Order: sequence, then C-alpha cells, then structure tokens
Amino acid sequence: METKRDTFQTMMKRFGLLNKNSCMVGGLEITLVQSHILYEIDKREEPSMQEVAETLGIDISTFSRQIQTLIKMKLVRKTPSSQDKRIYLLSLTTEGKFVAATVEESMEQHLDEIFSHMSEFEQETVLHSMKVLNEAMAKSTVCCKPIYK
Repeated sequence: METKRDTFQTMMKRFGLLNKNSCMVGGLEITLVQSHILYEIDKREEPSMQEVAETLGIDISTFSRQIQTLIKMKLVRKTPSSQDKRIYLLSLTTEGKFVAATVEESMEQHLDEIFSHMSEFEQETVLHSMKVLNEAMAKSTVCCKPIYK
C-alpha cells in the first residue's frame, strides 16, 4: 500500500524532472531558483530584498548572491528605498520581464500537458486538493512557511 509519503515523494520527483535543468531563454541560462526569484519579483510592486528572500525561504546572504547574478544578467534592478536607504527594492528590467513571461509560459505549457491526461472533474479535484494541502501546510508547525503578502 502506498503511503502519504510515497505519493508525495513520487509527485515531487516527477514534477522535479520538469525543472531539474536550467532553461535557456534568449541565450540566458536560468536556474530554478532564479526563475522563482523572477516570479516573486514580477508579481509584486517593487518588493524589498528581505521580503522576497523570506517569501522563498532563502537566507539573505544566499539570496543576495542570486540577486547579484540576476543584476549582472541585466534581468533585475536593485534600488535603495526612498524612505529608508538601508532597504533595497527589486524590480525587473524589460529583459527580466521577458524572461519571467517566457518561463511562465513554459510552465503553463508543462502543466497544461500534464492536466490534459485528466478529465475536467479530475483537474478541478486535483487543484482543489492542492489548495487544501497548501492551506494545511501553512498551518503546520513543522512545515516551511514562506511569507505571502
């Protein structure tokens, strides 16, 4: 009999296969972590470095190195806050928005292909179940809890 852990582990491994390699976008090699960072910056209005690092559950020193790489790639802009110069705000450059949109489109295509093997009822059931699981994980005392604002 398959346990909850078996089911979850299998799903994570299979989904991880979609993301195990970096992807190429416009001649740039984008890692999974970088794509997560671009996604989080893109969905917020000039978030602070700390806010994005906390949301992703990445320590600030590791996050800072990733941001420096993304700045060198001309995908991210880092500017001091006008209210507090100790705080840096992040935004995507035009190239960064293109890369984020391209990665988003690729992920949507992967998910659409996966979901195409299910009926509409099964798709709705899976999405609902995933939402319930995410809510339970947010309430858990043993789970990583990224901060969503």
